[in-house]
Amino acid sequence: MIFTVAIDGPAASGKGTIGRALAHRFDFAHLDTGLLYRAVGAKVLAGGEAIAAARALRPEDLHAEGLRSAPVAQAASRVAAIPEVRAALLEFQRRIARREGGAVLDGRDIGTVICPEAEAKLFVTATPEVRAERRYLELVQSDPTCTRDAVLADVKARDARDTNRADAPLAAAEDAVVLDTSEMSVEAALEAALALVKARLPAG
Repeated sequence: MIFTVAIDGPAASGKGTIGRALAHRFDFAHLDTGLLYRAVGAKVLAGGEAIAAARALRPEDLHAEGLRSAPVAQAASRVAAIPEVRAALLEFQRRIARREGGAVLDGRDIGTVICPEAEAKLFVTATPEVRAERRYLELVQSDPTCTRDAVLADVKARDARDTNRADAPLAAAEDAVVLDTSEMSVEAALEAALALVKARLPAG
């Protein structure tokens, strides 16, 4: 069976948590496509050139240390605005999206560009303030010097880059179900996402 769940949304909206849970529940493959851009961003921070790094990306690069750090996140957002980088990573994502056995992909242009034919589409969002608080609580564990104000500024800057870039800007697909998690518990958000996918799965 080929069945794709496309989950898009801004940083720290909860799409990764939802994506992993759905993949586990339905035994689908899962790809956090943001890791592709983080891996490229990490190579750029190490002195590499963005387009060359994207073209040479290997699956094992997605498991490199430090991909969740704030500097890599910033670099990822910058390289994601480069059309040639996005083009280099396009087929990598599409192969996983349409694999036999089902797949869940979360990112920023899955339902609009990578896999517009996805059987189930979610756009997960939340207010910048709520998303910044989530990201702050995550980052402060490893970096006690980070502040809420700095994290909020970073979230807003990333939102601006992601929504205003010329190539594949962040946007909800016309047929996506919008899930605002600002005031939802993790459990409630997961239940809503599960209900959507169950409704789209072929009978039997």
